Amino acid sequence: MFTKRRAAAVTAAATLALALAGCAGGDAPSGGDGDAPEELVLGLVPSQDVDQLVVDAQELGDLLSDELGIPVTTNVSTDYAALVTAMQAGQAQIGMFGPIALVQAADVAGAVPVLQSVRYGSDTYVTQWYTKDTERFCLDEVVEKETEDGVFTFCNGTDADEVEGPKGEEALELITQDEKIAFVDEGSASGYYYPATQLQEVAGLDPFALTGAVFAGGHPNAVIAVDDGDATVGVSFDDAREEVVAERPTIGQDVTVFAWSQNIPNDGIAVSADLSEEWQQKITDAFLAVAETEEGLAVLDAVYNIEGLVPADLEALDAARQVEANFGE
Repeated sequence: MFTKRRAAAVTAAATLALALAGCAGGDAPSGGDGDAPEELVLGLVPSQDVDQLVVDAQELGDLLSDELGIPVTTNVSTDYAALVTAMQAGQAQIGMFGPIALVQAADVAGAVPVLQSVRYGSDTYVTQWYTKDTERFCLDEVVEKETEDGVFTFCNGTDADEVEGPKGEEALELITQDEKIAFVDEGSASGYYYPATQLQEVAGLDPFALTGAVFAGGHPNAVIAVDDGDATVGVSFDDAREEVVAERPTIGQDVTVFAWSQNIPNDGIAVSADLSEEWQQKITDAFLAVAETEEGLAVLDAVYNIEGLVPADLEALDAARQVEANFGE
């Protein structure tokens, strides 16, 4: 059961961590006067196997080190709230965030959003809702689509080539207050804020009293929870089933997508405001340089399935900020 807003928890945790860091004498790397920091810490949050992300993230850190001429170490936080906390406490100077956590990093930790990810040629995406109970949630015929990763099933219009939501919201009206739902993480846009808001607006459910809901701890984990029968429906970014194909080759047929949320701005990169504007720009340029190389794109793809980077769309992030601000209201 969900009983309180995550934003308040993020604020409180960040304030406490900042106080503890100050007591311990931990200062953020110097950069406010334009001098080069001695090192930088890049923070990430799991969306895949944690051990593999640690390896992939350090490869990204090494590429950034080559571009910047100073060490860039990486740290995988437990969740977005912990990464926001690390940014405010000066324990990380660069963070890779989902859109809700990105605006929280800006509003709570004073971080500066600089870049957003591109996937499938777009800087937006949707929450996908999926299930094994197609008789209940598929209001029309289940459609199969064959991709390089295998055969994937969809219904209620979610087989469209252009990812524009929302779709299948009539099926969301069938979800009950005690439904077994696999969310992803309390700070995740596609894995919690947007789908929980949909349930509130479409099905009239209280997002803080979803008695059968759990946090799976990662997008692939939510897919697996539904496949294993631990949840009736689950949510994730589109299409997180691809992350599970290697482990479960028939996952695309076993678990069917039946609804989408409205479009969400893609995840992005924020840098600490404690760094000089010169170094904020250097870090931005370093990421763009990495994304322009074959090796760099391979690493970005391994880390977060990133196909490219573009300047942060502050207007789109304002829309995500409104979703966060209105959540549960």
